[in-house]
Amino acid sequence: MNRYLKLVNFEFSRFLKLYLVLIGITIIVQLVGVVVESQRYINKANKLIFEELMKKSDFIESYGTISFFNFSQTGWFLGPIAIGAVILGIYVFFIWYRDWFGKNTFSYRLLVLPTARINVYFAKATTILLLVLGLIALQLVLIPIENQVLKWMVPSEFRTDLSVNQITGIFFLAIIFPKSFIEFILYYGAGMATVFTVFTAILFERSYRLKGIFFGIVYLALSFVVFLSPLLVDEFILNQYFYPLELLILQIGTGLLVVAGAIWIGNVLINKKIRV
Repeated sequence: MNRYLKLVNFEFSRFLKLYLVLIGITIIVQLVGVVVESQRYINKANKLIFEELMKKSDFIESYGTISFFNFSQTGWFLGPIAIGAVILGIYVFFIWYRDWFGKNTFSYRLLVLPTARINVYFAKATTILLLVLGLIALQLVLIPIENQVLKWMVPSEFRTDLSVNQITGIFFLAIIFPKSFIEFILYYGAGMATVFTVFTAILFERSYRLKGIFFGIVYLALSFVVFLSPLLVDEFILNQYFYPLELLILQIGTGLLVVAGAIWIGNVLINKKIRV
């Protein structure tokens, strides 16, 4: 366990500088964004009300009040989230390939460490999970701050106040911030299942090179089909035979099967096929 934790710390440290940059970009862009969007709304209201003599009630009826929902639909808010998702998506591949394609063949030194090779696999997966949860936690801290900035800048008659709970229920935020522990396990469990599957596909490529690309693609396709098999069977063969709860249980079962298969195959590949 101690060696596994050291591997996790090592992998996390390798991404730390870029991660801090990503955190800084998120904080700066979103805070600047909420100020800019609030000021833009106020400027429009001031121009129409004080220069063109529109009544406040008419302005609100025509343009509506502003709330955090409006800000959450802008590039100021969505952009940093999208950038973080893309960078972490790329890092799922980069966390493996940099060990082979760097200036030194670091992968060979990593795989001969006095610990089970599967710990390297688990440490990389754990690092991805920690990076994701870190950005989620950051966003959860930023939302009430940004919401308060909006309240400071916009008079109460021109805004609709939303609680943090209401904000986190908006659109895609409901997926990022699950409302229950079960939803958290389902959403992020599915994400980690994807990570494990991609990791194993990468090991196929590293083990068999050109043929491994084909094996990896086939493996990903089969995993996807297995994961969705309850939905496919229920929809196209059994004509919606299962109840939603039964379908959910079956889906969880196939998800666990995919994860177990990914870990088992990954363990075989990293121990038997990848040579150092």
